[in-house]
Amino acid sequence: MSEFREQIEAAIPALRRYARALTRDAEAADDIVQDALVRALRSEHLFHGGDVRAWLYTILTNLNRNRLRTLARRPVLTPIKDSDAATSGPEAGGRDIARALAELADESRTALLLVVLEGLTYREVAEVQGVPIGTVMSRLARARMQIRSYLDGERPALRRVK
Repeated sequence: MSEFREQIEAAIPALRRYARALTRDAEAADDIVQDALVRALRSEHLFHGGDVRAWLYTILTNLNRNRLRTLARRPVLTPIKDSDAATSGPEAGGRDIARALAELADESRTALLLVVLEGLTYREVAEVQGVPIGTVMSRLARARMQIRSYLDGERPALRRVK
């Protein structure tokens, strides 16, 4: 097996973890990870060295953007579950963080997950997202501030949706 394929195989658990955090759906996460791996293996000739992990995260992030665009065209139906009721105790903190993450803009959530969950550097996140490093730093600062205010009980003002 080539070194390139070994690096891809070694990155699969991290890709799955990142995809699950992005999509919040195990099936959708597995689908986009599989699509990312297929595209990476088909496009091996386009990889010109560097960090394979960052390249794979870029592919996965772009696939997720495409998935979100497709989903935005469909109406969202969310059933109410018994677990949606307010809870107290140790499990409530995790649910609050999950809700706070869900409130973030996609770009900010992606940047935060890549840095905190996957341990990428700001420069690597900038390459994955295709933006300057200063933009990554701004997105992280806003994401952290928004999560902190959400956990402190401050509810954000309604967002305008176009």
